[in-house]
Amino acid sequence: MRSPRTSRVLRTVTLAAVVAGSLSLGGCGYNEFQHLDEQTKSGWSEVLNQYQRRADLIPNIVATVKGEANFEQETLTKVVEARSRATAIQATPELVNDPAAFQKFQAAQGELTSALSRLLVVSENYPNLKANQGFQDLRVQLEGTENRITVARNKYIQSVQAYNVLARSFPTNLTAKIFSYEVKPGFTVENEKAISAPPTISFDKAPATPAPASPSASK
Repeated sequence: MRSPRTSRVLRTVTLAAVVAGSLSLGGCGYNEFQHLDEQTKSGWSEVLNQYQRRADLIPNIVATVKGEANFEQETLTKVVEARSRATAIQATPELVNDPAAFQKFQAAQGELTSALSRLLVVSENYPNLKANQGFQDLRVQLEGTENRITVARNKYIQSVQAYNVLARSFPTNLTAKIFSYEVKPGFTVENEKAISAPPTISFDKAPATPAPASPSASK
């Protein structure tokens, strides 16, 4: 049977070991990994929320445009198809841990952005749509959503960069190896350049190119 003194010594040693272990983990970046990992998950969730908000707006935009006689069908079809491809990818939080799936998701969302931009530019050729308050309200909502997507993606990029620096730096890279904290895939350099500024959509028509003068006109 242990004496009271021995028990006290054991408790003291155990407590010291726990404290030392905690300090060791903290000093090697364990706690910071926890913080940054949660930050990247939260940031990615916000990106997905904004992409979903955009996807939810599109059916109303398409329905409104369909009511315009002779609207450019190819442009409308590309929007519908791009939305279908983008929403077909299951955008779970785990997606960021699969570089190939992550790249595919980025590409699908990029195609949808381009298709929507084209639709809005083409819509300027239709006076009825320009005068349609419902369509103009949807356009404003879409522009606001595109801006929120940009802000969310930039925040996510920053959190991933901070996490990856920690995972690659010494001695925290040893902690990363022990606890299997893999480097997270991020947006490519081209993606980062593209979203460094808020998205702009021009609604100005290109100036009409004057028709060449006929030979007879010059005589």
